[in-house]
Amino acid sequence: MQSATALPAAPVDDRKRRMRAYSTAMSIRMACFILVFFVPGWWKLVFGLGAVVLPYVAVVLANVGAKGGSSVINPGVVPQLALEQRSRPE
Repeated sequence: MQSATALPAAPVDDRKRRMRAYSTAMSIRMACFILVFFVPGWWKLVFGLGAVVLPYVAVVLANVGAKGGSSVINPGVVPQLALEQRSRPE
């Protein structure tokens, strides 16, 4: 029997979660980009690196799958492969 907790998240919910993660990371990137022009010293380097690296991080975070069910459990009997059936002596 298949459990509802083993099912993955609905595609709409997964898409919303991905968009939220991407939007958050890109908002932080925009803040880093703007702060590069207003902060002195070595902070420019920190915010500059943030502005350069965060697009990659945002895409990786957005492409991470749903955290819901780990796998779908298919009920029923697993059929044997044809080779296994042929190789067994009768």
